[in-house]
Amino acid sequence: MKKRLSPAKSPLPKFKSDAAAAEYFDNHSVAGVWDQLPEASKAKLSPALAKKIHDRHARAKSPISIRLDPEQIAAAKQIAAAKSVGYQTQLRMWIAEGLRRETKRA
Repeated sequence: MKKRLSPAKSPLPKFKSDAAAAEYFDNHSVAGVWDQLPEASKAKLSPALAKKIHDRHARAKSPISIRLDPEQIAAAKQIAAAKSVGYQTQLRMWIAEGLRRETKRA
């Protein structure tokens, strides 16, 4: 556990603004004083934000395994690159499109 320092003994200067802090860190490294820096307090989330994060995790994508021919993967990568999207995203879009089309037929 890091030793806590009082703000008066902090190895970093006090900053009057975010811009001043940004300028300082653009020109200085904290590597030499990293172990002397006080630990940050744990962030407290608002109930609304905590619920939003929980809901997002609840509907997260589930990983699956699917075997594809190397030529199919290469073709998907080439098409996805031309559209500036990842090939897995492109594959998910095609699956969603096929599901919508088949749902309409049923």
